[in-house]
Amino acid sequence: MTTHTALAIEASGLVKTFGEERAVDGVDLAVPAGSIYGVLGPNGAGKTTTIRMLATLIQPDAGSARVLGHDIVTEADAVREAVSLTGQLASVDEDLTGRENLVLLGRLLGYSRGAARERADELLDAFDIAEAAGRLVKHYSGGMRRRLDIAASIVVTPRLMFLDEPTTGLDPRSRNQVWEIVRALVAEGTTILLCTQYLEEADQLANGIAVIDRGRVIAEGTPGHLKASVGTGSLHVRLLDPARRAEAAGILERTVGTVVLEPEPSALSATGADAERAAIGVAELARAGVPLADFSLQQPSLDEVFLALTGHAAEEAAAAEPSPSADTLQEHAS
Repeated sequence: MTTHTALAIEASGLVKTFGEERAVDGVDLAVPAGSIYGVLGPNGAGKTTTIRMLATLIQPDAGSARVLGHDIVTEADAVREAVSLTGQLASVDEDLTGRENLVLLGRLLGYSRGAARERADELLDAFDIAEAAGRLVKHYSGGMRRRLDIAASIVVTPRLMFLDEPTTGLDPRSRNQVWEIVRALVAEGTTILLCTQYLEEADQLANGIAVIDRGRVIAEGTPGHLKASVGTGSLHVRLLDPARRAEAAGILERTVGTVVLEPEPSALSATGADAERAAIGVAELARAGVPLADFSLQQPSLDEVFLALTGHAAEEAAAAEPSPSADTLQEHAS
């Protein structure tokens, strides 16, 4: 495996079975330190099981992995001291207030009483939940609970953070808030392994992506590289004169590719476009005197990438993957 840059996670051939179900079937990962690395796949693809192995919650049946230089089986304690895991289920106590949750974790992790309160207030302010600090968590919104859950994971800032479906069920505003928190953590030096079934989330956050389907990594690369790997994009054109759309369609059909007439009378698009073909198409329209209001070249979406790689949409639910239930790691170096 390539090791030209410092790796926070290096996994080779990880396998985990549950009865006759092979949840993870030979996963290889190389996650650069200081990055956001996305593990993308539908429900049941093997994402959560992979995270649980890397976080030392369960042992692999085959293969090996090193996390921050430590073997996940023989040096599990060292791994746990340096990482945190925020799973799909909230790990905070709903019958305590937000501040009480963070103070309790601070005390458990070795802070003095005063230092634990100070750290709790710092996190409550940073995560924009200070006004609700004295309220029981059971009365928090979904977005507030998720922000508190992530805050609880960094009472002691981890070198590596596992985020498993961190925005499931959140509204768009809360999702954007979580995204900003993730970016801020990486800016401070934390490596993030992000498991998600949301293609937009991976596109927004991840520096690199591993696409997992049925327990195997089927593609790996940057979002841009993955999009480029499944073919070219589409040239979208809007005309100043809708009456010339048929003429424009003929030009783009000859120079770019298959033309689709959009619902808007002045708009059309040509599939199979790369930068060179798109430039030729636009130049030919100009040469023919067809005036344009605007044009753009769009890459394939990650939805299209996943469909091309797997033959099914990313949102399709596969066989249910074993849930981590109450297994949530909140151990850090103190």
